[in-house]
Amino acid sequence: MSQMLYASTNRQTPEVNLAEALLQGQAPDKGLYMPVTVHSFAPGELTSLRTKSYPEIATAVLDKFAADTFSADSIGEMCRCAYDFEIPLEQVDSRRYVMRLDQGPTASFKDFAGRMMGQMLGALRRNSPGRLVILTATSGDTGSAVANAFYKIPNIQVMVLFPLAEVSNRQRKQMTTLGENITAVGVEGKFDDCQALAKQAFADETLQRIQLTSANSINIGRLLPQIVYYVYASLRLTREGEPIIFSVPSGNFGDMMGALLASRMGVPVRRTIVATNANDEVPRFFETGHYEKIVPSRCCISNAMNVGHPSNFARVIALFGGWMDESGIVREMPDMARLRKELWTVSIDDENTRRTIQRAW
Repeated sequence: MSQMLYASTNRQTPEVNLAEALLQGQAPDKGLYMPVTVHSFAPGELTSLRTKSYPEIATAVLDKFAADTFSADSIGEMCRCAYDFEIPLEQVDSRRYVMRLDQGPTASFKDFAGRMMGQMLGALRRNSPGRLVILTATSGDTGSAVANAFYKIPNIQVMVLFPLAEVSNRQRKQMTTLGENITAVGVEGKFDDCQALAKQAFADETLQRIQLTSANSINIGRLLPQIVYYVYASLRLTREGEPIIFSVPSGNFGDMMGALLASRMGVPVRRTIVATNANDEVPRFFETGHYEKIVPSRCCISNAMNVGHPSNFARVIALFGGWMDESGIVREMPDMARLRKELWTVSIDDENTRRTIQRAW
């Protein structure tokens, strides 16, 4: 396998290995790191994973992205430590299932990425001098998952920025009651304000003396573990070669990127349904071909999805051959025909959300 390198979506900075991408978080040109090459599974390799456990499947997936940085044995040990809980696939009807990603310690799907990222950064920092500072913006569930994942990991300090008025009491308590190496700061503003502050800090030359990185989905370390559960679901639920459709609630679009990368690795994904709340900047882009971020973002009951300009959409654009800069300007259009073929987008308002919950329950 060739060396695994990561390139910025803004195309203005040299390619780096995984260790550098993890520790930098955001690329120096304010872009997001993406794998230069996505290595697909060899013929028969997916079949051989059908009877494996979740940590074993995670090891096989992540080894394709991290082999240059971690040995297969160390990746396996990290996966066993990170994924010590069940991942149920609950049947809705004959061919529809709900993938339960709420069984981790903070009841958030972000436990999957956060815990693995904690293992990887902890391993990289184990014998390094000084202290790594992780700065993370959250609209709710990221902050609590990251705080839990990095709690008491040596040589790592975590600071979480969250919008005071837009997180639930449970989310706030999960972030603010740990102490030790975890600091949570409430911001009088929106998630987008918190994220802008974090990005500003990464680009601030006066802060370069601080070893600063992010555990937001702008960090490639958050994205890679999210590929795993799409591979896992396909192996558990389909016959060999049978296509699968994923429906993904989407805010900052990191989770949905996992499905796209799983497809590039050889998982037979027929289509991915991308569902946003009333922050409909991406569905409107699919409809019109014109991207316009929502400032300020709209406050909805699905608060973790209150994102008016999803950072990871730059990665989506890059995957389909385009270029979106950090401010949301599309400098080169992606392959819209292929984008619309692989993704179907929809915006759901609060009224429809409540009505659907009542009907489904």
